[in-house]
Amino acid sequence: MKILSIETSCDETSVAIVEDRTVLSNVTSTQIEEHKIYGGVVPEIASRRHTEAISQVCAEALKQAGLAYSDIEAVAVTFAPGLIGALLVGVNFAKGLALSLDVPLIPVHHLRSHIAANYIDTPDLKPPFLCLLVSGGNTVIAEVADYTSFKIIGGTLDDAAGECLDKAARCMGLNYPGGVNLDKIATLADNKKYPLPYPKVSTGKYDFSFSGLKTAVLNLVHNAKQKGEEIDIPVVCATIRQRVCDMLINNTINAAKEFGHKSIVLAGGVSANSELRSRMESECKRLDIKLYCPPLKYCTDNAAMVGAQAIYEYESGNVSDSSLNAIATLPIDYRS
Repeated sequence: MKILSIETSCDETSVAIVEDRTVLSNVTSTQIEEHKIYGGVVPEIASRRHTEAISQVCAEALKQAGLAYSDIEAVAVTFAPGLIGALLVGVNFAKGLALSLDVPLIPVHHLRSHIAANYIDTPDLKPPFLCLLVSGGNTVIAEVADYTSFKIIGGTLDDAAGECLDKAARCMGLNYPGGVNLDKIATLADNKKYPLPYPKVSTGKYDFSFSGLKTAVLNLVHNAKQKGEEIDIPVVCATIRQRVCDMLINNTINAAKEFGHKSIVLAGGVSANSELRSRMESECKRLDIKLYCPPLKYCTDNAAMVGAQAIYEYESGNVSDSSLNAIATLPIDYRS
């Protein structure tokens, strides 16, 4: 089944043509340079740029795949979660396209798509497995029982790990996207020089809290500025990264042990973090756990991952009509 998939949940306008797990084309128009001026994504600007770009991006995706609109057998679109205005651009375009082509409309959850990014180049990956999904807006440990069946084991109670990294990077003057640039310049952590905290939670044992760490970094930087002191930014970056990775890896490994999972999947934008990948790989190798990581090109938001998940949503009967609406927040284990 040839699926035209659309992703507009944040600041990437992306359209892909996917057939089963094979990506025939994947075209993305990024807004990073424009949002860099503001130090983060401006929702109003993101929505306008999606509106301006989506038709052209769609046409280019078809051209690269060597297909015409008449070859498309279904349209898939990210409908939740994300910036509501940005989502609406993709959802409305997808509804009109599916209606005009008289093909099924498949609504796809953004976080499920991030997990599906691992399916594209890994034909042997099949549920069940444990997934650590970590991004700028979400941090979740979930059991993936089937392609469309999820159980949340743990999650963040406040900030997502990616937001913590992004905001810490921004307060140190690093360009957007902050987490990516923080990872690039980080050197070695120094817990004596910068004793940043490990926020603790009193709820589920696999839950996270990153707001305390973010606040500690903000205070560290602001206090240094007030005193006219310089901070060693690469070392601070490394120490923040170490704290975040410690919490993510410890909870995920402990959950895998408790629930007997021998396969762990990383997903989301922060799955591209170099320390998270390398340390998780070492831990999984030590414990004889199979680790799957998405290719770096599919870690950030893209339509190929939407198409990869869409086939399983379609097979499970998750098909919508023109009443489909965008939803800003929706857990990964929702029932359609």
